[in-house]
Amino acid sequence: MEMGEAGESLAKKKCVPCEKGVLPLGRGEAERYLKEVACLPAGRGGDWRLSGDGKAVEVLYVMKDFMAAVRFIQEIAKIAEEENHHPDLHLTGYRKLLVQLSTHAIGGLSENDFILAAKIHRLPKELKATNPPCPL
Repeated sequence: MEMGEAGESLAKKKCVPCEKGVLPLGRGEAERYLKEVACLPAGRGGDWRLSGDGKAVEVLYVMKDFMAAVRFIQEIAKIAEEENHHPDLHLTGYRKLLVQLSTHAIGGLSENDFILAAKIHRLPKELKATNPPCPL
């Protein structure tokens, strides 16, 4: 299976409940999942990255304007509710949206975080003409 196909497969999965006692993904596993998300079709904006401590995955989108950011947050919220897995969303500077995913119950990353990242990655976005990489 090609990496792009793996990412599409990830986007088709459903999040499953994650209980305490389940171990978070190690950095190597997280990087493998991250490559799957990164290999989804280009042109959708944003580069997903591991946080410095490896306990979250995040992306920064610079939206076209404030209302584009609000509409995108609403689309993310719909998917998050369907998956019962919720990101941290930070809207600053009226159009900079930082999306952070981690599995709080286990204090780190699970496959659910990458499933949701893949689904968010595929959403249509109204971005500013150029989108900077996520500053970590």
